[in-house]
Amino acid sequence: MAKHRVTKKTEFSQKERKKIIARDRGQCIFCMMGYPAAGANFLDLDIREIMHFIPRSQLGLGVERNGAVGCRFHHMQMDNGNKGLRAEMLGRFEAYLRGCYPDWDKGALVYKKYDFW
Repeated sequence: MAKHRVTKKTEFSQKERKKIIARDRGQCIFCMMGYPAAGANFLDLDIREIMHFIPRSQLGLGVERNGAVGCRFHHMQMDNGNKGLRAEMLGRFEAYLRGCYPDWDKGALVYKKYDFW
């Protein structure tokens, strides 16, 4: 069965994943920043995932400027937000992306069905 257009646009393709991994040198951006990981086990810190800045649930595109490498621990910590750290982590994530792309724009990272003007 073919994937829906929105699904295709919000998933990271292999090409985008490779660009993100190369940019981040395969390391979790939060671990590189020295962000606390109290209570994490080595496996949660060792498994790497690609994180969306603007989540797929909010139609965040699967593009390099909307993603970064994260260890499973920090990715879950940011996504679950049950410790009240989500806003702070997103602030650091945004600062990281702005450092990589001086012209970075949140508005350009959201799927728009009629994006032709």
